[in-house]
Amino acid sequence: MDIPKFIKSFKYASHGILHVIKSEQNFRFHLLAAVIVFIVSIITELSRFEWIIIIMLISGMFMIELVNASIERVVDLASPDYHQLALQAKDLAAGACLVYAICSAIVGLIIFIPKWWGILF
Repeated sequence: MDIPKFIKSFKYASHGILHVIKSEQNFRFHLLAAVIVFIVSIITELSRFEWIIIIMLISGMFMIELVNASIERVVDLASPDYHQLALQAKDLAAGACLVYAICSAIVGLIIFIPKWWGILF
C-alpha cells in the first residue's frame, strides 16, 4: 500500500466536502437539518438502533448530495451548451436527492412521532 498516496486521498476528499459546503445551497440546508435532527435526537433519547438509523439517513443524504453535485459538474463540463439530455441528467440526479430526502423525513417521523406523542398529547 502506498501510504502517502492513501493520505493524499483523504486530503482530496476533504477538499471535495469543503467545496460542496461552500458552493451548494442544498448541502448547507441538509447540514443544518442534520444538526437540528442530531440535537432533537439527543433530547429524545433515542435507542442505539434508532441512532444507527438516523446516522445512516443523515450520511446517506450527504452522500447523495455529493454525488448530485459531482454529476452536475461532469454534465456542465461535457455539455457546456444547452442540451436536453444534459438537463435530464441533472434533473434525474436532483430527483434522486429529493426521493432520498422524502424517504428520510418519513423514516424520521416514524421514529420520532411515537416518542413525542405522549409528551404532546
